[in-house]
Amino acid sequence: MTTDTPYAMVRQADATDRQAVSDILTEAFMDDPVACWLFPASGTRGRLQSHFYDHLLDRSAAEAYLGGHGEAASVWLALAAGQAPDEERPNAPDVDQNSIFGENSVRLRTLGRALAERHPRREPHLYLACMGVVGGRQGAGLGSAMLRHRLERADPNGLAAYLEASSPRSRALYLRHGFADLGEPVRVADSPLLWPLWRQPRR
Repeated sequence: MTTDTPYAMVRQADATDRQAVSDILTEAFMDDPVACWLFPASGTRGRLQSHFYDHLLDRSAAEAYLGGHGEAASVWLALAAGQAPDEERPNAPDVDQNSIFGENSVRLRTLGRALAERHPRREPHLYLACMGVVGGRQGAGLGSAMLRHRLERADPNGLAAYLEASSPRSRALYLRHGFADLGEPVRVADSPLLWPLWRQPRR
């Protein structure tokens, strides 16, 4: 018998869910400190975030998930040893990112380089590129349900997981689910802090 709990309602998204995933993440991160730093103009932030998530979902390693009744979404990348998260996008059109992100491209590139330098590559792992819950549903357990859904399948396969938390609140959530700080926080110029976190698989 299926119960209507946040955990029971998590499912892997398919191609028809792509817009829903992008819309949920855009809404969830509209006031996120890092999103506000990357895209400071509030009038264009939503559109630019949507382009960013499209770029992410184009990667062949991407796995997207939906939770609740369209209230949470996450994107994981299943990375091989030595593989960088932005190494390839075989399904993406050849688009000049400067033409999309304009003056924000400098911030994106600078932060991207700093995060890439810290990203561990010695072993296969899951990279939680982003996970968000829409306003009004934060604190209801959906974030925990999204994490458990993927991590409980990663553990039997011996897969570690990595992410960068963009706020103290999200960092606290990830710490509760077995992640631990991996070095000092990352900051470029006047950006907010991002906390690299690593989780060993539970046997």
